[in-house]
Amino acid sequence: MAALSSSTYISKSSINEFSLSNNKHSKSFFLLKLKLNNKLHSRRRNLSVNNALSVNQQLFSVQQETTDASSNGTVVPDSESVISSIKYHAEFTPSFSPDKFELPKAFYATAESVRDKLIVNWNATYAHQEKMNVKQAYYLSMEFLQGRALLNAIGNLELSGAYAEALTKLGHDLEDVAREEPDAALGNGGLGRLASCFLDSLATLNYPAWGYGLRYKYGLFKQLITKDGQEEVAESWLEMGNPWEIPRNDVSYPIKFYGEVVNGPDGRKEWVGGENITAVAYDVPIPGYKTKTTINLRLWSTKVAPEYFDLNAFNSGDHPKAYEALKRAEKICYILYPGDESHEGKTLRLKQQYTLCSASLQDIIALFERRSGEALDWNKFPEKVAVQMNDTHPTLCIPELLRILIDYKGLSWKEAWEITQKTVAYTNHTVLPEALEKWSLNLLQQLLPRHVELIEMIDKELIDTIIAEYGIKDLELVKEKLKQMRVLDNVELPASVLEVLVQPEEIPIVDLVKEEESAEEGSEEVTEATSEDDELKVKEPKEVKIIPKVTFEADPNQPKMVRMANLCVVGGHAVNGVAEIHSEIVKNEVFNDFYKLWPEKFQNKTNGVTPRRWISFCNPELSKIITKWTGTEDWVLNTEKLDELRNFADNEDLQSEWRKAKRINKEKMVSFLKEKTGYLVSPDAMFDVQVKRIHEYKRQLLNILGIVYRYKKMKEMSAEERKENFVPRVCVFGGKAFATYVQAKRIVKFITDVGATVNHDPDIGDLLKVVFVPDYNVTVAEVLIPGSDLSQHIRYTSISNLQFFFSLYGFDNWCPLIISTAGMEASGTSNMKFAMNGCIQIGTLDGANVEIRQEVGEENFFLFGAEAHEIAGLRKERSKGKFVPDPRFEEVKEYVRSGVFGPYNYNELMGSLEGNEGYGRADYFLVGKDFPAYIECQDEVDKAYRDQKKWTKMSILNTAGSHKFSSDRTIHQYARDIWTIEPLVLP
Repeated sequence: MAALSSSTYISKSSINEFSLSNNKHSKSFFLLKLKLNNKLHSRRRNLSVNNALSVNQQLFSVQQETTDASSNGTVVPDSESVISSIKYHAEFTPSFSPDKFELPKAFYATAESVRDKLIVNWNATYAHQEKMNVKQAYYLSMEFLQGRALLNAIGNLELSGAYAEALTKLGHDLEDVAREEPDAALGNGGLGRLASCFLDSLATLNYPAWGYGLRYKYGLFKQLITKDGQEEVAESWLEMGNPWEIPRNDVSYPIKFYGEVVNGPDGRKEWVGGENITAVAYDVPIPGYKTKTTINLRLWSTKVAPEYFDLNAFNSGDHPKAYEALKRAEKICYILYPGDESHEGKTLRLKQQYTLCSASLQDIIALFERRSGEALDWNKFPEKVAVQMNDTHPTLCIPELLRILIDYKGLSWKEAWEITQKTVAYTNHTVLPEALEKWSLNLLQQLLPRHVELIEMIDKELIDTIIAEYGIKDLELVKEKLKQMRVLDNVELPASVLEVLVQPEEIPIVDLVKEEESAEEGSEEVTEATSEDDELKVKEPKEVKIIPKVTFEADPNQPKMVRMANLCVVGGHAVNGVAEIHSEIVKNEVFNDFYKLWPEKFQNKTNGVTPRRWISFCNPELSKIITKWTGTEDWVLNTEKLDELRNFADNEDLQSEWRKAKRINKEKMVSFLKEKTGYLVSPDAMFDVQVKRIHEYKRQLLNILGIVYRYKKMKEMSAEERKENFVPRVCVFGGKAFATYVQAKRIVKFITDVGATVNHDPDIGDLLKVVFVPDYNVTVAEVLIPGSDLSQHIRYTSISNLQFFFSLYGFDNWCPLIISTAGMEASGTSNMKFAMNGCIQIGTLDGANVEIRQEVGEENFFLFGAEAHEIAGLRKERSKGKFVPDPRFEEVKEYVRSGVFGPYNYNELMGSLEGNEGYGRADYFLVGKDFPAYIECQDEVDKAYRDQKKWTKMSILNTAGSHKFSSDRTIHQYARDIWTIEPLVLP
């Protein structure tokens, strides 16, 4: 229990001193509240947040304040002002009983206090953007993996010191209070984390922009690790309420599903009937760093009007029928990525995507109309609005924008199509054409009938463009182009197109000559033509060539699909990949036909991560060192400064400080692992980490089999031999396997079983530990990444043309390199976070790893595995039964099957690495092929780690080399090249 002082402390167990009768702050705040409430109620309320200021937002000015010169004259609250604000919220906006001020209540009161400051800046940002009416970007994403907001918010506001001091006076530690915050369950992996980093950079760089997403009640799932492996339970992040969000009950839009399309009395199409729900806005302020600019993340929740509750059915006892409509609406925002094996699951996912698109576009259009006023001109819409689709999930933005413009705003097809193409842009995150998102045409027809009509019109526009480009002389070429490029897959061509392309069943190739010409030339005898005018004579051909008919029929045995990625490319003005190698794959493989048609659309925008969260806030020890040796804090905004660390990489003083910072972070990680898993590990060991979604192509299986081989070799040695031959390691895994992905869940089970055996083996002790951290999320990453020594990015893919890609980086002699099979990852961002924190990587030239390796230096990045040009041959070799596995690989599989890791039957898992063909067989991800090179590369890692001076230099150069991977840099490129927006700094 903290000491109690009636003047400055709130006791954890009592709040008597905090009552109105005894607390001078509360009395003044209560009077101030009454005065300001009277003022507020006298003003007209409108849609903007400008007049939504509560009394609480002005509390910072009641107590002592200071002016920070570094904040451009902005008034900065001191700790006493912060205390007053926290106390106010503890009493007047309570979520807890009034008699205690324990950690949960302290967090909510503190968060609401910070939110007051955010709202002040947020309102100022909104008002300035409204006044200037500049072009604004809108970032639509199914995921926003934000992490905890408290420390990030006060860090960006430069109030960390004031809040730490205030909470200490109130009897709590800031870090303890921050730990009470649950991670917002709005995302799952890199896609959502990228979106959140982008919002941080947009605000920091003062760009006018908003984010749009869905407010998932239960997230993806919360992962539990039990003796049976992974178990899933619903997330509970909203159970106590979210102090950062502001419900906007006055900002809602109708959403329709099903129904039919009819012609209205004015000739316009009308979508009528069907199922109607309402999307309601929840706003989350996103603060920039060292700026007043605070942008908005608008999340949609779904509901129906009260009249849809069937009171008669409820009173008659048919309760499920009574709230059927209510549940149908609410479940749209229950779960991120609901299972889609069933028809109901597919329908729900499509409803989610359409809800995001429709509500967001209605909101964007309403804002455009309001800002335009009487000068409304739809041709200027692309001059004021830029819509960015983060992957294909928001693809329905394209037909939805068309629907609104045509059906509600009265524009012609030509006008609406031109506006749409100029407004929308698409970020691709996929490297394999077969992995691009498709939807059943029948399902879309049922759920969104008007949109299917518009998609058919888009498809017809594309067909006409293809025919205009390639003509009809070579029908085989046209057929292939249509097959690859059409939005509608396996769907009959429009009748008007077939009339142009249709031809006879067979065309005999014969010589047609005029009779007189034949006679003059003394040609061979000709027969009379069958035509009455006898104008032409036909030579008796010695051989008749037959051209088979080119048909354009759909395959009745295959489903009719809508290709969402093709729709994105056709409907937008820009398509970007997310790493240099990925963008080349997009142009040369994924969308090659589109690239040939519209090369100007295609760009690269290498992903980035925010240095605020991923170095400055999560790794304060390293941040201090960087500031000291670069001579400035500017690196937090300009990561190019990190490159200056190269000049001191050999400096013994820097290396000593660097190792001390790493040790502090590793000790934090030790405590964290003990708390989360029960395992106690040594900070003296190398911390070897692989944290990412559990998937066969991520090759966690290769990692754990390497660990098993290491363990087996240790067991065969004496204690002295073990210490001589092996560097102590703590091998950490984290990540979620999708609930229905059986093989991935087997891998989780395998890792945990290996850990249970190895970690309790007294012969091994601290030489080897294996730890699976449950429920990996942003908060877990903020602990693991700063403490890691080695990070594994050993994912797999098979991509041709790598020689060309490597030539982009000057790897002219790439063939002799030992590289892992590379390319399945579009970019990756965890690799950037690890590099920023001085963690050395082992892995593949895949995604952004190519660029990371170039920047950090080849000698500071461990590579292994099959060479890229070997992949096709290896596949063929395997299918013919010619692959001969390395004896060490066979040895480790046999060891697993021996039962040393428990009674679980791992035959299915090991069997996936065996055989020559068949589903779930034949080692598709080349674990067996790469295994010997992988364990030999790990020997090189051990060797390097023993030389701590060399290892520390490698670590410093990894941080220095990460200077190009800030999301600030990426956002500048989006703003300049795709959105054409400019920063708008508040006065």
